[in-house]
Amino acid sequence: MIETLISSKTRIKLLIKFFLNSNTSSYLRGLEGEFGESTNSIRIELNRLEKAGMLISEMDGNKKRYRANVDHPLFPDVHSIVMKYTGLSGLAEYITRQIGEVKAVYLTGDFAEGLESEVIDLVLVGHLNRAFLAELVERAEKVTGKKIRYLLYHPDEFTLENIHRDHHSSLELWKE
Repeated sequence: MIETLISSKTRIKLLIKFFLNSNTSSYLRGLEGEFGESTNSIRIELNRLEKAGMLISEMDGNKKRYRANVDHPLFPDVHSIVMKYTGLSGLAEYITRQIGEVKAVYLTGDFAEGLESEVIDLVLVGHLNRAFLAELVERAEKVTGKKIRYLLYHPDEFTLENIHRDHHSSLELWKE
C-alpha cells in the first residue's frame, strides 16, 4: 500500500528505520550494510529527508549520525503510518484487550531497531491467560501476516533491565 504513495524503496526503508522507534539512529555506512544498497542512493534519500526537516543529523567524530526529528509537526503522522504499514498499529491493543491484566507491552527485536522483519517480538507484562493469549496471537498473525514471538513476565519479576539485557532496542507499545 505505501509503495503506491512512496515510490522510493530506500525512502520507505529509512522511514521504517527512523520513525518506528524514534530512539534509533544510524550512520550512512551502517545503513548501506543493513539495506544492501549503494551509499549514493541512501545518501540522496537521507539528504531529502534531512532537508525536509524529517531527519536531523549530528557529527560523531568524522561520521554523520541521523535520527528522526521528533519535533517535526508531521512526526506523529509519519510514525502512525509506519506503525500501520508494519502491522503494529493495533496489534498491542488487539492482544491486550482480552487476555487479562496487562501492565505493559514492549516491542523488541528487529522491528524495535527499525528493521523490516517477518517476526514481531513482544514482551508482555501482567497476569495473563496463556491459553487465550496463544489463541489471540494466532489470530493476530493472520491479521499482520507476520510470525509473533512473545515473552511473558509477571509484574513482580519484570524490570526494564530484563529487556535491555536481552535486546538491543525496545519500544513501549502499550502501558497501563
